[in-house]
Amino acid sequence: MQPAPTVPEHGLPGHLVDFVGALRRHGVAVGPGETIDAARVLAALDLLHREHLREGLAAALLRRSGQREVFDALFDLYFPAALGAGAAPIEVPRAEADGPVDVDAVRALLADLLRDGDERALAELARAVVDALGRSGAAGTGVRGAAAQPGWSSYQALRALAPETLLAGILADLRSPATDDFADEVLRRDVRGRIAAFRRMVTDEVTRRTAETRGRERVARSAVPVQADRVEFLSAHAEQLARLRRTVHPLARRLASRLAVRRRHAKRGELDMRRTLRRSMSTGGVPMRPAHRTRRPGRPELVVLCDVSGSVAGFSHFTLLLVQALREQFSKVRVFAFVERADEVTHLFEPGAELSGVMQRVLREADLVAFDGHSDYGGSFGGFAEHWGDAVGPKTSLLVLGDARTNYRDPNLAVLKRLVGQARHAHWLNPEPRKQWGSGDSAALRYADVLPMHECRTAAQLAEVVEGLLPV
Repeated sequence: MQPAPTVPEHGLPGHLVDFVGALRRHGVAVGPGETIDAARVLAALDLLHREHLREGLAAALLRRSGQREVFDALFDLYFPAALGAGAAPIEVPRAEADGPVDVDAVRALLADLLRDGDERALAELARAVVDALGRSGAAGTGVRGAAAQPGWSSYQALRALAPETLLAGILADLRSPATDDFADEVLRRDVRGRIAAFRRMVTDEVTRRTAETRGRERVARSAVPVQADRVEFLSAHAEQLARLRRTVHPLARRLASRLAVRRRHAKRGELDMRRTLRRSMSTGGVPMRPAHRTRRPGRPELVVLCDVSGSVAGFSHFTLLLVQALREQFSKVRVFAFVERADEVTHLFEPGAELSGVMQRVLREADLVAFDGHSDYGGSFGGFAEHWGDAVGPKTSLLVLGDARTNYRDPNLAVLKRLVGQARHAHWLNPEPRKQWGSGDSAALRYADVLPMHECRTAAQLAEVVEGLLPV
């Protein structure tokens, strides 16, 4: 039995402060007001009802979408379901007293619980399985002379049980003569969901036991997921990119609301000195009533020129989805994609267009590749200026998306300078870290001399940049 974690010096309030600190370290903004609300939740709820406590603290501490996954992972570490092996878990069958675990009997017990769908019993079995089959040897404490502590492995426990292989037997027991194909598929998905839930229970239990032996903060560094808006575009895997795409419309609504506030605060135009001086004549030359020019706000046109090669496709896709969600802020939006050469793909991002799989359609339908499929910024800029140069005018905001890696080809700075000179505004959004600009085949620093270049490694950075660029 492992020793229980020490109680914070200031009891439950101190534990709550530690939990709030962990949330802040993982990017969840929690202020003093939210912390006080959370303390009131602790005082009002029965701590034995763990899920009630989870929902109460989430309601008090979270203020933005996309933070719940981080919150749940940290809640499980700071408010665990049990300590050590827990109180009276299910006893795993053994061939004899204190003998090795009877894996076949454990699998039979697991099959019965999966068949019944008893989540509470499955959670208790997961705890017992980890305790009996999930030990992975000793992990040193780093202190000379201190006893070694056991490690825990979900892979080891799940490999021994192989719960997926129980699917056919469970389905055979649950089917009836009246089961048709549709009902059979529903049943299959239900049982698969129970098996997946059991696997998550084992993984979560291993995380909890590891946190007890190695410390919550150490485990949190690897076990707590990164918030979707803090995932770096260039290192994101498919699941993270899918989570990012789900944040596009909430992010667009938030940016639009901020823009509305800015517009309310910017109703008045610049100071009109002539009218102000005329008014001051009636007050002895003191400008008591300043006069302002009438603002004539207009929505500019937007031209987006984006690299859709493999290295930055995820970044370009997310940014184009964000632009599509914000297109009402512009009078006209035109989108051009490029790899080795440019082509217009505006029709794929029109309002009402189907955006699922849109990047595959861009690569399939647009004429972007000439030879080897590697990015050619200079050639793309030249082709764009030749065929669509008139798309950039005095009312146009030009937005370039890409990492500026030219594969050692001509960056064609002269053409880009001419396009920037034609535009009202021009900006470059780069998903690479600023410290990598100019390294290897990157022409980012040379392009940055032509137009402002902004680092946009994450959705949070991108939102900050786009908010500053949106027209007022």
